[in-house]
Amino acid sequence: MTAIEVVTAYSVALSQGDIPKAFSHFSPDAKWHQPGNHRFAGTKAGLEAIGKMLGDMMGATQGSLVINPTGALMANGDLVSFPVHFSAKLGERTVDMNGVDLFEVVNGKIVQVWLFSEDQAAEDEFWG
Repeated sequence: MTAIEVVTAYSVALSQGDIPKAFSHFSPDAKWHQPGNHRFAGTKAGLEAIGKMLGDMMGATQGSLVINPTGALMANGDLVSFPVHFSAKLGERTVDMNGVDLFEVVNGKIVQVWLFSEDQAAEDEFWG
């Protein structure tokens, strides 16, 4: 599989709510770089830590966190950029913005993910 095919397969599984299948596209020791200065920010190492963070984010937003692609995936060697739009509600607070997820794929597995938000200060405020 090409790097784009791996990220596409991950995205499709995630959009279908098939978390085990989505995570099957990750290396067991993958790293997830969540930007910002909030309770979920920082680098998560390994599928257990990544899964816990994503689960906690879904729990905090009562399942309202939605991430949708906004354009074509683009590859540069092992790197794949994935333009996204994300929104969620947390109590009275809402977030609704664009971002880019950058994946590194090695030997058919996602080994690192970096997230970028168009307004990191607003996202920090949202997550608290």
